[in-house]
Amino acid sequence: MANVIIDGIEYAPVVRAAGTRAVVVVDRGWIFAGDVTREGNRIFLDRAVWVFRWESIGFDGVIANPKDDNVTLRKMKTRVEIPAQSEIFSVLVSDDWGV
Repeated sequence: MANVIIDGIEYAPVVRAAGTRAVVVVDRGWIFAGDVTREGNRIFLDRAVWVFRWESIGFDGVIANPKDDNVTLRKMKTRVEIPAQSEIFSVLVSDDWGV
């Protein structure tokens, strides 16, 4: 789909990430990323990473570039399971985000 111009303003189509990988923000300050599966009232993350720390680039900077020197990710050794009611929001990302 091409960009369109309406009343002199150019609009571009939204490009959505393919797949199921997402950054999931959970209550109490936890942020994880992984391949998301939702079953019942649980969220499961495979190939999970914990967004341990970031500084000076903001959350949108973390989403845009998880390999930035200001971002620390920690690979989780097991599947992460989160109660669905603990999710604050999630952001779809590319299938290789953080790995």
